[in-house]
Amino acid sequence: MSFGEKEVLKGISLTAAEGEIFGLLGPSGAGKTTIIRILTGQLSATSGNASILGTDCRRITDETYSKIGMVLDNSGLYKRLSCRDNLSIFCEIYGVRKSCIPEILEQVGLTEQARLPAGKLSKGQAQRLILARALMHRPRLLFLDEPTSGLDPATASSIHKLIRAQQAQGATIFLTTHNMAEASELCGRIVLLNEGIIVESGEPAALCRRYNDNQVLHLLTKDGRELELPNGPEAAETVARLLTGHEIESIHSSEPDLETVFLRLTGRKLV
Repeated sequence: MSFGEKEVLKGISLTAAEGEIFGLLGPSGAGKTTIIRILTGQLSATSGNASILGTDCRRITDETYSKIGMVLDNSGLYKRLSCRDNLSIFCEIYGVRKSCIPEILEQVGLTEQARLPAGKLSKGQAQRLILARALMHRPRLLFLDEPTSGLDPATASSIHKLIRAQQAQGATIFLTTHNMAEASELCGRIVLLNEGIIVESGEPAALCRRYNDNQVLHLLTKDGRELELPNGPEAAETVARLLTGHEIESIHSSEPDLETVFLRLTGRKLV
């Protein structure tokens, strides 16, 4: 994929399976949003092929769009209209009964804000209203572009619960984020993207184990000692003795987190 002479995506190949939460991870400017725009028909790829729900992304029909929900970087909320009226407009667009509005507002925790203008919502509340709008028609495929960016931990956690609930109902979630902790918690499979190139992919915990070069155990004993032991048979006797004596406060293996893996692969911080 190129803009003028600048190539922004290079050799991208990825597949999201039905019913999974698939994560596309990388720093700002890596190409995540561009990929979503191609997959949702907002951009046409200059080379290669892309499809969703069996449809070529260059020929997405209204029928296909009716099965897709999107939470993108531009909210598109009508700030002077109430939360209820914002959803009412999209009920007409989606052909959904307006009787669903109270239920969806309850799901996202905005029942008390139903009559409040969208422009007076907090950032977290506005993001939940955007998510409510994307869920009204029970989409089979949900695109989430940085859905918790800039939100406090409590609000982010509530959105995570909504995402998992959609997966439990059979939806496929395509999540882009630069929050590696969020991806580790939510995603069954991820792709790490840097400067338009896929640098690694796989199940989050498996990726971290793959780059566990230290192979040590970190132990904290109840009397405050910090021990570092090789993660192998030679440490078994020491660990068994400490466990038998109820001396261990905590024990951890040394695999890195996703952010450390990404930094190792790219030399870039996630910003």
